[in-house]
Amino acid sequence: MFKHFRGDLFGGITAGIVALPLALAFGVSSGLGPSAGLYGAIFISFFAALFGGTNTQISGPTAPMTAVSMVIIAGILAVHDGDVNKALPIILAVFLLAGIMQIGLGLIGLGKYIKYIPYPVVSGFMTAIGVIILVTQILPAVGYYPKEDEEYVNQFKAEAEEEILENILKEEAGEGILVLEDFEETIKRAGKITEADMLKEAKTLAAKDASGVLGTFKVLGRALRNISWLELALALATIFIIYGFKRITTAVPSTLVSLIVVSGAAVAFGLDYRPIEKIPEGLPIPQLSIFTEFKLSQLTPYFFTALTLALLGAIDSLLTSVVADNMTQTKHKPNKELVGQGIGNSIAAFFGGIPGAGATIRTVVNINSGGKTRLSGMIAGVLLLVILLALGPIASQIPAAVLAGILVTVGIGVMDYKGLRAIPYLPKDISLGPIKLSSEVIIMLVVLVLSSIWNLVYAVGIGLVIASLMFMKKIGDLTAKRSDVKPLKEEAWADEKDFPNKLREEVFIKHIKGPLFFGSTSEFQQLAEQIPDTASNVVIRMDRMQYMDQSGLYAMEDVLQDLRKKEIHVMLVGILDQPNYMMERIDIIPDLIPRENIFDDFQSCLEWIKDNVKDTYTV
Repeated sequence: MFKHFRGDLFGGITAGIVALPLALAFGVSSGLGPSAGLYGAIFISFFAALFGGTNTQISGPTAPMTAVSMVIIAGILAVHDGDVNKALPIILAVFLLAGIMQIGLGLIGLGKYIKYIPYPVVSGFMTAIGVIILVTQILPAVGYYPKEDEEYVNQFKAEAEEEILENILKEEAGEGILVLEDFEETIKRAGKITEADMLKEAKTLAAKDASGVLGTFKVLGRALRNISWLELALALATIFIIYGFKRITTAVPSTLVSLIVVSGAAVAFGLDYRPIEKIPEGLPIPQLSIFTEFKLSQLTPYFFTALTLALLGAIDSLLTSVVADNMTQTKHKPNKELVGQGIGNSIAAFFGGIPGAGATIRTVVNINSGGKTRLSGMIAGVLLLVILLALGPIASQIPAAVLAGILVTVGIGVMDYKGLRAIPYLPKDISLGPIKLSSEVIIMLVVLVLSSIWNLVYAVGIGLVIASLMFMKKIGDLTAKRSDVKPLKEEAWADEKDFPNKLREEVFIKHIKGPLFFGSTSEFQQLAEQIPDTASNVVIRMDRMQYMDQSGLYAMEDVLQDLRKKEIHVMLVGILDQPNYMMERIDIIPDLIPRENIFDDFQSCLEWIKDNVKDTYTV
């Protein structure tokens, strides 16, 4: 491990420096504060490198993981009256569960299957991540915070009263003291509600209403009427330096330069800006409340959410691993990488960090700076810990608008422009009346729109379902096209050229090419209807039918029963192992097709036909 220490040292230090502003920005964006982003970067970087399967990978909070985490955190906060302290145990428990699930995915060997997720789903999701980050950073970039807009918050006071009363009733119902005849306890508890409690609940509802892409657009008018020009200037200066400094040199991370320059100027000139939340001093403290306040009933509703987070982290990390492989001419171990990422995310959650994954930009920087082994990722984590301990109080002076500016550039950069540029050129394979559309574009746009305005988790699930259905439809159409029901004279395989002309009316040959599954059963079921009236024998050639699913099995059974009713003699030729096994399971063989009617090859079947089928129609 220490053979390339010099390169790993420079790679780790450079990657850690690049990670610092992003970790702070992602932490703020998530809703848990900059320290959560920094803790996540420290522990995920160190432990994912130590236990992972990609030597040069640098891990930490990423844009996709933060966007999903932001939705999860906002949802849980809303349930807990916007109180981070109350919500933190369940939030971190969800993150811990996601990490454990990642470990499980690696242990059962699912890492190699991540590559089967369709590109349009990934493309739509990544572009949606960019849209979400870009749009949601508009408000902090202009210095508008809905919870601090008194006029806006007052709109939610009536709803806050209802919410507080509902919570009281739920508490009483849980304690078994809520009865119709006696509301004295309810009145007593309601009397203890202060104006401050009402205001706090109204602020929580206001923040929830203004969250996400739709929420941002809902309050955008108010934000533009209440712009803080100083905050906007700081954000724009940050964006300008990030893009402008790249034109001068890429040797020094432009995000770090912008962070130092703009923050330094704001402090030096004594500007009245809004700083980020204070970063706690000292070593990260374990969040034991995950276990001491654990309630399975609270965690159960977020099981699917945690699984989605785990899968997203797996995809994000393994895509970065592929990039690292291409740059270093090495081969990563996908399942080991998932275990490492899971361990890193689990430990990060235990210390209050947000989840992350393999970070492409940081990994590329590490490799270009000389990093060759897992030591580089560990050094990056240690460097961030040192910065936390030494510079925590200084970092707490960073303007919030600077991090908003950094995130705006992240949102712009994370979008999948390759997929967007390809939209006009993708084949239009779906017809809706006179309109022709591309199935892949539809999937991409569905995931993009639903992720942006509704729910990231459900959008990906819906995208996968649509992609799977469209894929199955295409495969079914291709299979059906290749296995059309045609008489022998229109289609013959090479070994059928010697078939006696005089028996062509009496014998119908059906070729099945490709799998017989739910996508191709309807065409196969037409077989009995398309057999010529002259045919008394049917040969079903299964030499090229490698697979049969349950739908195909029952379709085969229905066709054979129809043929039996018509007193047509059926022979099967070249049946392969898997279809043979399936047909034996439900006794198609030998109940419907006796074993003497099954032939290994067409030649032996032909000999039986010559011996047993009489020429009835030859004039």
